[in-house]
Amino acid sequence: MENNHDIDKKFNDASQSVEEPATFPGFDKVWARVEEKLDKKEDKKRIVPIWFPYGIAASLVIGLGAFYFINKKDIVDISKPQISQNTILPKVNPNVQVIDSIVKSNIEEGIQSQKVIQKPEVLAYETIIPKPEISPIYHNDLAPHNADIPKETITYEETNGDGILDKDKVQSIDEVVLVGLRPVKKQSYTSSAVSVVSSQSLEGRRSKKAKGNIIASSTIAVNGFGNSGFNNYSETSNIRNEFKRSNNVQQALAGKVSGLQISSVDATPGSASILIRGSKSLSGGKNPLYVINGVVSDQNSLAALNPNKIESISVLKDASATAIFGSRASNGVIIIITKKLSRKEKKAFKKLQKVQDSINLSKQIQQNNTEEYDALVENPFELTENQSVSTFSIDVDNAAYSNIRRMINNGEIVNKSAVRIEEMINYFKYNYPQPQNNQPFSINTEYNASPWNPKHKLLKIGLQGKKIPMDKLPSSNFVFLIDVSGSMDAANKLPLLKSSFKVLLDQLRPQDKVGIVVYAGSAGMILPPTSAKEKDKILNALENLQAGGSTAGGAGIELAYKLAQENFIKGGNNRVIIATDGDFNVGTSSTGDLGTLIEEKRKSGVFLTCLGFGMGNFKDNRMETLADKGNGNYAYIDNMQEANKFLGKEFAGSMYAIAKDVKIQIEFNMKFVKSYRLIGYENRKLRNEDFTNDKIDAGELGSGHTVTALYEVIPNDVNSEFLPKETNLKYTKNTSEDNFGDELATVKFRYKKPDGDASSEIVQVVKSSHESISSASDDFKFATSVAWFGLVLRDSNLIKIKDLNKIEELAKKGKGKDEEGYRAEFVRLVETYLSSLK
Repeated sequence: MENNHDIDKKFNDASQSVEEPATFPGFDKVWARVEEKLDKKEDKKRIVPIWFPYGIAASLVIGLGAFYFINKKDIVDISKPQISQNTILPKVNPNVQVIDSIVKSNIEEGIQSQKVIQKPEVLAYETIIPKPEISPIYHNDLAPHNADIPKETITYEETNGDGILDKDKVQSIDEVVLVGLRPVKKQSYTSSAVSVVSSQSLEGRRSKKAKGNIIASSTIAVNGFGNSGFNNYSETSNIRNEFKRSNNVQQALAGKVSGLQISSVDATPGSASILIRGSKSLSGGKNPLYVINGVVSDQNSLAALNPNKIESISVLKDASATAIFGSRASNGVIIIITKKLSRKEKKAFKKLQKVQDSINLSKQIQQNNTEEYDALVENPFELTENQSVSTFSIDVDNAAYSNIRRMINNGEIVNKSAVRIEEMINYFKYNYPQPQNNQPFSINTEYNASPWNPKHKLLKIGLQGKKIPMDKLPSSNFVFLIDVSGSMDAANKLPLLKSSFKVLLDQLRPQDKVGIVVYAGSAGMILPPTSAKEKDKILNALENLQAGGSTAGGAGIELAYKLAQENFIKGGNNRVIIATDGDFNVGTSSTGDLGTLIEEKRKSGVFLTCLGFGMGNFKDNRMETLADKGNGNYAYIDNMQEANKFLGKEFAGSMYAIAKDVKIQIEFNMKFVKSYRLIGYENRKLRNEDFTNDKIDAGELGSGHTVTALYEVIPNDVNSEFLPKETNLKYTKNTSEDNFGDELATVKFRYKKPDGDASSEIVQVVKSSHESISSASDDFKFATSVAWFGLVLRDSNLIKIKDLNKIEELAKKGKGKDEEGYRAEFVRLVETYLSSLK
């Protein structure tokens, strides 16, 4: 612009003149050239003066400084106990590393070293301190390997536990600044506490997010530890190929999972030995803990999984395992997460898990099992020519069956001594006809083939008690004797007991009375005899019961019988109902002493019902002794289903006796019977002369109750390996000249009325026949199948066939109508036991 000088001069002249000219000469030309310059599109960089950012920074520093000094007095007053107020260069504590400033590169390097550990970062500021090479972290072993960490780096131990420095350890710090927590991602790991195989690695592919790391989003990360292995894509491909080839999780992971040692025993699933290397055992065992979809499982469950359904497998050990699962994870944890399963797969997995839970429960119970049972010796075969008469007392107890059911359902090993076959048979009702001619019971017999010993026969003898309507039953005087000792403090003991007694109370009428006696370290009455119409009062007394203390069972029995006798109803139903686990440990506690005590109390005319509860410390032998010696019956309550059955549906038969001291005697005809034996009733056998002795105690029969007994017979024309050796006797008559036609045996019954002392006798003859099992009644088939199952559980040496499948088949054939479903339950029980043996 060559006319600039002229333009300036003209502008000056114009400004000095009084009158402003409208324009100046040549203005149009000058403006045209200006517009020409403006129209040019030139890219020019905008230059910012170099002092500009420093000016802004200085302004901020001055402003912050002013703000600081304005408020410094208040800040010092608030935090005075924790922050020193040095205004000159302090003496640096050699145990503390402080920071004056942090450059951007150092911050980024510190972030990279702390991407998993989400703990507060502690920064300390002073006036003049050299810069550290990295930001402070908690532990040196978590820093990058190439980081040069000062020895005086601040550690978490120098804080007060909340991430704030302890004032006793930091004396020269002017201020403390806490940097808040923020979410971070883990790209690589240096710890070996966790090994992970994700679904992507199992499928042999990687997503964009998993290029440097194959941990899927569903993988569990604990305490900041992560994956140290499986970063090699070729290894994951090999795992996937192994899955496709073997379809076995254990074989596929062998030698490939970091920290996991798998030793194959054979090709059977679940047979491999799995250990987690480097984990310390607190329990002395070696097996890791298995968790499948959040449920604690075992190695068999892992082996049963389809590898294609696995989402991820995580291996944890040391603190990362015990921090979550406790001491049971002391040998490490293998966490398996499955993909979405089909309904069928879920059902199968739940079934497998249920079985495994039962097995685990049974192992725990068996480790601390102090249950007691009296040993039983199986009845042998008797030669008819040497002993043609057999005598025994009836048994209406059914505790053995429900107790065995509990063992099988829990996956426990069935105690042979707990198997009383007569109680298993008598757990079920049979379709016997009602008695006629005012007799208290009817007699029913059936003779047919034996399923477990070919060519042998079975004689079934059944009694049907007369069913008395509820409104015709006599008034009752019940005394509940309840064990509230410390051993009853379990869900399947005192709480179940309370619920069971509520079922019983629902059956009572206003004219019935209930008293409650409890015992622990001592015995006491908590409710005097009270009318059943005051149900709320009785329930309130039950609800207030709590377990604790020792078990003075003998003192409780004394007090309960005393209360029953003081409120005795003549011609009524007087009964003590004891509910306990039988674990007596104070005073009269041995089986023999309890038997002597209860025999004495029996003379009072008070009957006894024993209800057993619990597992692990259950004392079956004491409960059975009390029931046998005390004119009573015995049931084991393992769940509310059993409580409803015994105390609800079968209340009259369980609580009202229509006959006592019932005995059975059978005389076999040598013409048809070479040998015989009684199935069960081992502890109910009587001497032959006891049959007519009214002083000898025997079993009771309740209203509508059924009792069944089985004899196994070796016919006279059969040679059996189970025949006893014959002895040639000089004076014994070995042949019978009398002709009794087709009489197989004569059955005799003796009984007393509930309040009587003299017995009556009924006689019935059994005819011989040649029927096959296919023509037998449903009752015969089913009772036989139950006895057969008991013989297998007892591991009897007197049966040839022990095929559980045949037992199940026979039970199904004899199931009949089964309106209550108890026979169907027995079939399922056999199936469950069969499955547990596979």
